[in-house]
Amino acid sequence: MDVYRNPASMEPLFPELGKDTLARLTCNILTASGRLTGQVHAPEVLRRVAGLVREMNCYYSNLIEGHKTIPRDIERALQQDFSTDESQRNHQHLSLAHIEVEKLMVERLAKETVDVYGPEFICWLHREFYQRLPEPLHWAQTKGGKSYRIVPGQLRDFMVDVGAHTPPESAALPRFLNRFKAFYESRTHLETERLALIAAAHHRLAWIHPFGDGNGRVIRLHSQALLIHHRLDGGGLWTLSRGLARQRQRYYEQLQLADRGRRNDLDGRGNLSDAGLAGYCQFFLETILDQIQFMSGLLDLPTLRTRVERYFQFGSVHPRRYREELMKVVRTLIDEGQIPRTRVQEITGKGATVSADIIKLGLQEGLIESVSPKAPLQPGFPSKILEFYFPQLFVDLPVDDPAGGSH
Repeated sequence: MDVYRNPASMEPLFPELGKDTLARLTCNILTASGRLTGQVHAPEVLRRVAGLVREMNCYYSNLIEGHKTIPRDIERALQQDFSTDESQRNHQHLSLAHIEVEKLMVERLAKETVDVYGPEFICWLHREFYQRLPEPLHWAQTKGGKSYRIVPGQLRDFMVDVGAHTPPESAALPRFLNRFKAFYESRTHLETERLALIAAAHHRLAWIHPFGDGNGRVIRLHSQALLIHHRLDGGGLWTLSRGLARQRQRYYEQLQLADRGRRNDLDGRGNLSDAGLAGYCQFFLETILDQIQFMSGLLDLPTLRTRVERYFQFGSVHPRRYREELMKVVRTLIDEGQIPRTRVQEITGKGATVSADIIKLGLQEGLIESVSPKAPLQPGFPSKILEFYFPQLFVDLPVDDPAGGSH
């Protein structure tokens, strides 16, 4: 029973095997990330794309948990327009809570010094998420069908089984979380190992399973917080959740392989498999690299301009009048991020009255945004343009449960 009480039972906390592979992947990630952030020159476009990625985070985090919420319903939830269908409405609430907590988390990390590895911050993420959910979503069920209430931000006070894995006893959770904090925040680690350490921390926090429910969502938010804290998030232009959702079955399989005990004398010196953790870290880093490369392709400016033009040719639902002129304005906004309203006359070659009509049309369609009637214009990214501007950003994936349970 000591395995459920002694923090040493989750050793190793960082793998010895495969360090060369992890180092190569880290170098590739840092190079690709620098290239990605260099592609977006306009701060306003960067902010808006990062906002899209935030919506994408909640979409894919929902998919990982077996819940499907289409972008249009997420957009409606942001406008407080909820479905009459209870299941879909619950999924909207989950999406909205994720977006709000992620935004709050990013703001907190920017404004204050946060102990990102500490139990307080991990519990804060859980509390902020569940406080935003309606009361019916504060309940979960055991495998035997018994209902129990989830208290926001409170560590579980009962034993659970997660697939084939039995996490630590509830009374021992503070000891495990303190060991987690002490190891992963240590300044003795090389910065070149930081990405692999974040990968290892993702698994070990899942292995600890600190809460009665919501662990997966909180752990993915926590990994994002670590990436932001160590300035490895690429300015918010890519998301880990998309990569994990697209390989959902493999994600769970890799988690479960890293749960396993040491196989033999060649499998490290801890209680758990060194090879299993190394494999998980490699999978995690490969997923990050894949998502950075995917977003880099989407944000390539010449091809993005072409996709914007294609929307106006094939996907636009607004009246044909001023279509060409509006396209020129939108394309300029994509390039520059923000322009004064008077610039529309220069872009379109039209007079003040017609330019005002073009702006009004763009605002009505959501293709242009502005904080006030006289404020500069900014690009809008409503859900209807996503398949044209950013194809494959939101992909409809199956949500059937993987075999063997999940974290």
